Amino acid sequence: MSRYFVDRISRRLALCFGTVAFLILIFIAVFILKGSLPALGEIGVADILFSTEWYPSHGAFGIFTMFAGSVVVTILALAIAVPLAVGCAIFLAEVAPCRIGNMARPAIELLVGIPSVVYGLVGMIVLCPAIAHLSGTGSGSSVLAAAIVLAIMVLPTITSISEDSLRAVPTLYKEGALALGATHWQAVYHVLLPAARRGIVAAVVLGTGRAIGETMAMVMVIGNSPILPTSIFAPARTLTGNIASEIGAATGMHESTLFVTGLVLFVLIMAINSVGLLLNRRKK
Repeated sequence: MSRYFVDRISRRLALCFGTVAFLILIFIAVFILKGSLPALGEIGVADILFSTEWYPSHGAFGIFTMFAGSVVVTILALAIAVPLAVGCAIFLAEVAPCRIGNMARPAIELLVGIPSVVYGLVGMIVLCPAIAHLSGTGSGSSVLAAAIVLAIMVLPTITSISEDSLRAVPTLYKEGALALGATHWQAVYHVLLPAARRGIVAAVVLGTGRAIGETMAMVMVIGNSPILPTSIFAPARTLTGNIASEIGAATGMHESTLFVTGLVLFVLIMAINSVGLLLNRRKK
């Protein structure tokens, strides 16, 4: 009887924790929406989302340049990080000897624990001068610097989940491919990667959410200029950087527009997670 009692209590506790998490999400959404309503009502959704002019002191509150900066930096960072991460996952799961794997795996996972301000400091001191020397213009604070720093930050998340997904594939799949005459790399490419694609997609979705939500490192290396990025060597500003840079001194309509920026981030991350779920269901 006590065993069933513990089982019922455990189910109810799990339900309680899940409900609390959902209520926290609803509270955050309502809080951001409430702060956004003055700007949405007075300025309008179209003027905020699609205007490229951000001059709060002159009543211009367009966030399209920051939205474009966030999207461009995230796409470029993922273009760098995903091939590296999947390659590292294949190396750790299928190629590396046990001794090397046991040394490399904690080193990659250790990257998760490094504070973002440290990444930003290294990027500002080392990476930005190198990019300035390469491009021959500016200080090096640019979309490219931000994308490289962001790629390094999301690399351990995508690598760890992708490796777990590869290791979760039944060994019979690989053995069957080898028995049919496939080479090791053919088995990895044609059998293991397709079988582990759901986990890899989930890893990329989590990495995308981390990339879009990153703030401090981006403020330090991207140049933090609210302009449309015309090249990878140009400065830009992200949505998170816009909030972090101006929320301390913002009042009135300026503050409400920053809440709209947070609302756009909230909706964007929810949309990315939804796309990931839909892709997983279709592939299943």
